[in-house]
Amino acid sequence: MSLDTVVPTRYWHRLDDGRVQCDLCPRACSLHEGQQGLCFVRARRNDAIVLTTYGRSSGFCVDPIEKKPLNHFLPGTPVLSFGTAGCNLACKFCQNWDMSKSREMDILADSASPETIAYAAQQIGCRCVAFTYNDPVIFHEYAIDVAQACHDRGIKTVAVTAGYICAKPRREFFRYMDAANVDLKAFTEHFYRHVTGSTLQPVLETLQYLKHETSVWFELTTLLIPGHNDSDAEIQQMTRWVVEKLGPDVPMHFTAFHPDWKMMDTPPTPPSTLMRAREIAVQNGVRYAYTGNVHDSVGGSTYCHHCGTRLIGRDWYVLTDWHLVDDGKCRRCGTVCAGVFAGPPGDWGSRRMPVRLQAIEHRRGIGG
Repeated sequence: MSLDTVVPTRYWHRLDDGRVQCDLCPRACSLHEGQQGLCFVRARRNDAIVLTTYGRSSGFCVDPIEKKPLNHFLPGTPVLSFGTAGCNLACKFCQNWDMSKSREMDILADSASPETIAYAAQQIGCRCVAFTYNDPVIFHEYAIDVAQACHDRGIKTVAVTAGYICAKPRREFFRYMDAANVDLKAFTEHFYRHVTGSTLQPVLETLQYLKHETSVWFELTTLLIPGHNDSDAEIQQMTRWVVEKLGPDVPMHFTAFHPDWKMMDTPPTPPSTLMRAREIAVQNGVRYAYTGNVHDSVGGSTYCHHCGTRLIGRDWYVLTDWHLVDDGKCRRCGTVCAGVFAGPPGDWGSRRMPVRLQAIEHRRGIGG
């Protein structure tokens, strides 16, 4: 099946000076004919903004859902994950820079129609498809089409995103998502401007929109970078805002930085920093706070906020304990654990399984 990789988009308008402005994200790239936006995948062609990478992917892989990270959404189950190329942020610390910073089409070595992705997830036994590795808001049209095809087959969809998107496309995008992990990269405008090339306020607006205007289950991740966003004061401010504006039930993941991309001279995050951040979050009322990218079975496990029972034990991505009943209640005291728990836990574990979709597409064409 041959896909048209260049498709029209809706979120743009013409400027008086002859340029065309992309209205997908707050970056508002204003382009002359033939130019690409900072994201690389949206460009001006024939006096309109188009998506140039529809159906193209940097590869497909089956991961544990906890790797997104999502600890309260169908724990232990496998998720079919994929990304494309490019990004609408410019994070100096990007951990997936080979994909998100790519300006080369040859990284997009795989391709698949939305229907093939949904069919593949069903055949492999995945209950979800995740848009990840780079930010799915930039391939807005493709992600939505994939989500619709997935929902037709009973497959849920997950967005791993920085949440840097304008209001109208945000409403359309999240209408088709069942869950999200949103990167709250820091809690200062200075960090967002100087380290990510973006701004904080639109991300906060996305988070409040998700909480108060959608049914999307979402969790937050903050990569703590030594000397940049890891002070007690900033973590205090961030976690208090989360509890006040989003409520105590939104899980927060504090994850370890390792030197990468343009921040090779910054040291890795000490585990003690993550543990301290988790403690601050809990003290400020966050009921589910986690450490990530380090081996910490305490910081990776889920506890009942009422009686303290370990509800879900985790050793990296392997579930070691399960003390939830009735799809989400503490076995000991009956308190509800916030999240999406449907049936028994999965047993996918820590496996990572690359998948080539061409053979699956061929099989679907024959009998699917």
